[in-house]
Amino acid sequence: MTIPGRGIIKINSLVLDVNGTIALDGALLPGVLEKLRLLKDRVDIFMVTSNTYSRQNNIDLLLDMRAQIILKGNEISQKKDFINQLNSENVIAIGNGANDVGMLEAAAIGICVLSPEGTNVKTLMTADIVVPDILTALELIENPLRIVATLRQ
Repeated sequence: MTIPGRGIIKINSLVLDVNGTIALDGALLPGVLEKLRLLKDRVDIFMVTSNTYSRQNNIDLLLDMRAQIILKGNEISQKKDFINQLNSENVIAIGNGANDVGMLEAAAIGICVLSPEGTNVKTLMTADIVVPDILTALELIENPLRIVATLRQ
C-alpha cells in the first residue's frame, strides 16, 4: 500500500500478541478464528506469547498454528527481536500490553487494541493506530485502504 507521507509499505507478516489481544483469560475471543482464516491467504500470521494462562496449546489447535512462546522476563525485547527477525518493515504487529511496546515500535505498522483486560498507556502512545478491539484491527488488514486513510499525512 502507498501511504502519503510514509511511502510504499508491503506487508508480508502479521504478528499478534495473544492474551488481551486475541484471547481473554486464555480463551480465544469470539470471531477471531473466522477473521484469521480469511487473512491466512494474504499474510503470514504469527502469535507471540508468554503463555500467561498456560492454555496456548488450545489456541494453537483451534487456529492450526503454533505460537512463539517467549520466556517470562525481558518480554519487550523478546517480542521486538521476533519482529526484527521477520524483516520489520514488512510487519503489522497488534498488541495491548506493556510487553508489546517494542513489538509495535519495531513493526512497519503497530496497532494497539483496547482490551477488556486493559490497555497499557505506553503501548497506546507507541502505536500507529488504536482500535477498539481485535476484530476491528483485523478488518483493517482485510481492507488496507482504511490503514492508508488513517495514516496518510
